[in-house]
Amino acid sequence: MKKIILLGATGSIGTQTLAIIRENPEKFQLVALSFGRNMERGRAIIQEFKPKMVAVWHTRDRVALEAEFPNVKFYNGLEGLREVATYLDGDVLLNAVMGSVGLLPTLDAIEAGKAIAIANKETLVTAGHLVMRAAKEKNVSLLPVDSEHSAILQALNGENPERIEKLVLTASGGSFRDKTREQLSEVTVKEALKHPNWNMGNKLTIDSATMFNKGLEVMEAHWLFGVSYDDIEVVIQRESIIHSMVQFVDGSFIAQLGTPDMRMPIQYALTYPDRLFIPYEKEFRITDFSALHFEKVDYERFPALKLAYNAGKIGGTMPTVLNAANEIAVAGFLNGQVAFYNIEALVENAMNRHTSISDPDLDTILQVDQETRAYVKTLL
Repeated sequence: MKKIILLGATGSIGTQTLAIIRENPEKFQLVALSFGRNMERGRAIIQEFKPKMVAVWHTRDRVALEAEFPNVKFYNGLEGLREVATYLDGDVLLNAVMGSVGLLPTLDAIEAGKAIAIANKETLVTAGHLVMRAAKEKNVSLLPVDSEHSAILQALNGENPERIEKLVLTASGGSFRDKTREQLSEVTVKEALKHPNWNMGNKLTIDSATMFNKGLEVMEAHWLFGVSYDDIEVVIQRESIIHSMVQFVDGSFIAQLGTPDMRMPIQYALTYPDRLFIPYEKEFRITDFSALHFEKVDYERFPALKLAYNAGKIGGTMPTVLNAANEIAVAGFLNGQVAFYNIEALVENAMNRHTSISDPDLDTILQVDQETRAYVKTLL
């Protein structure tokens, strides 16, 4: 029985994690969780899973829940996330919150010796050197929940990492993959949220459409697998059936294929290196696909990916700037403050004005993150 701490329980990844726990009550127990502002859904989760500790964002919500559930310990805000992340009785922290708010709880959980299942890619983007260093020092396993990195982890099982030639991350191309740059000037939020293959949260779906999501995944892969940016390639794989690949020095490619369902990588992170049955609505049959299509990425069409590679290669605090600027720009688009076409321009603006600080400590990262957010907000 693994005792699970889940940050972001009402989000897309959180909801699918709960489905896995529900399906496997003899394997997993939810002992602590966090959610943000969705009180209706949060109440239902507390009633069903009966966690011992819960964090919410607002003080007023904490007070209301304390009156309803007197046997549960409640916290709120960032400090609440950090309390839940280090809950003494938890074995595994699955971090599924969105944004850099997931960084401090992850570092706290590593310090407390928790195994980490990481869906919060911003943690590695903003402070990968600190996270990986801490995990190594504490001998803590850090397993990816992203489908691409899970695919790479599976492809590397039993292989010598020194024989890697290249990591190949696949991308669907997002909601607007068949539109030109010129056609993006009039797209709406509703159109941007229609992903062709995956069911994801709003921020992630927009990042997929710009390709910033894939850029963050490139940086995440760099830290998780210790591979240089020059040896990480992104290709368009329209069907989202091949989730990623590893090319080895002898020319061999090992790929992981499967239905585009996030329960697969989530469950693998929780059961690694074992596997459990997943009850899909429709059985995946490779014969249902007469062809799989691959395309090179056009970096002029998807400048966000080029910006991400540049930020990763510069290193230091530049990835922090890219991530913070993108979070504010995407929020601005979702709120109607900025056109989809200008999301990349806002991020590039923030990067151009920043001089990267090498090997930053945690305080420096947090300061740069806040300064970048404040600056981009002035541009909206």
